[in-house]
Amino acid sequence: MKLTRRETLAAAGAIGIAAQAKAATSTQGVVDVAVIGAGVFGAWSAWHLKKAGLSVALIDQYSPGHARSSSGGESRVIRVSYGGDPLYSSMAVDSLAQWDALSQRQSQPILHKVGVLWFSADNDASAKQSLEWLRASGLGRWEGDAAALRARFQQMRFADNESGFIETGTGALIAGRGVQAVVADARLEAVRGKAESPKRLQNGFYEVAGITARSLVYACGPWLPKIFPEVLGGRIFVTRQEVFHFGAAPGDKRFAAPALPVWADSNAQDFAYGFPDLEGQGFKMAFDTHGEEVDPDTQNRQVSAAGVARARAYLKTRFPDLAEAPLIHARVCQYENSSNGDFLIDRLPGHDNVWLVGGGSGHGFKHGPAVGKRVAAHVINAATPVEPRFSLATKATKQNRTVY
Repeated sequence: MKLTRRETLAAAGAIGIAAQAKAATSTQGVVDVAVIGAGVFGAWSAWHLKKAGLSVALIDQYSPGHARSSSGGESRVIRVSYGGDPLYSSMAVDSLAQWDALSQRQSQPILHKVGVLWFSADNDASAKQSLEWLRASGLGRWEGDAAALRARFQQMRFADNESGFIETGTGALIAGRGVQAVVADARLEAVRGKAESPKRLQNGFYEVAGITARSLVYACGPWLPKIFPEVLGGRIFVTRQEVFHFGAAPGDKRFAAPALPVWADSNAQDFAYGFPDLEGQGFKMAFDTHGEEVDPDTQNRQVSAAGVARARAYLKTRFPDLAEAPLIHARVCQYENSSNGDFLIDRLPGHDNVWLVGGGSGHGFKHGPAVGKRVAAHVINAATPVEPRFSLATKATKQNRTVY
């Protein structure tokens, strides 16, 4: 039977519709991107991908900002000084704006602009470079010698050969709640699932934790080297870090904002840093030097007596009125750093659509928005070049941290 032209066109149209239906069925349940890890890097990557119009699944072994993650807990420093390093300083400025905007959309603030005080010996090269960068950038700052520091912060002690400066527009981020706010702002809900290596399907898609996706982003923090031991074993170092919260005397306002900003003592060999009492959590302090290497699943999460004694010895020198203050709470977390402190944002070898994102602990939390923006750019456009400093090829197996 011979078909008319109209019947032929109708048949062709029906075949096309059927083909489209078949194609839709074959990709039903497939998301554009699955992000594994709902810490700060994963949450902001998912946020940027979702805002770009992609379908996103966010997977975490527990929940966003959970207590065992490197992104959990009470607070993190947000600062822009990096010894004149334009890469991280510019990323920090970009991230600060995005954190500020997110904070303003919340019922409780995520960003506390209490400022960041840096102090060191007068001849400290990194401090000089940071201050020069701040001056050139036009960002808000205050500068002072030892006498000025003593006058402004009478609750602290400074040596005669010290000076310092304050970044007036930065301060502290509320960590766990901040990560949860990023996820909620993206209108995502994290799926609980075990972080595992990707399974490549015959159709070119990937399956992980029961979810099928065209592309994967692994932002698993200290679990990255456990998932990819052949690639990252010995290249991402997971270390035990202790954090302490001390309680000032009743009614004493000197150790809370606005009387005290976030502070960083780059004089100390241990690089001590801390926070004023924020949201009733007490005066927080820690040391930035790396602790012992640990497993994030099995490490002892009780602070040590030696760690508490070390913290009190430092307080006796810098904050003498807190030297005998009660330890109101403390926690053990972990860093996951690359050999030199640079981030990792690169493809998993042999996989064009699988990205590894990490190496941020110790200084990475603040950079979540800028990191997420970079990750989204890579996923959306495969031709986007990888920043050489973030490449897998630059990650060595010997620790020599140069980024602080």
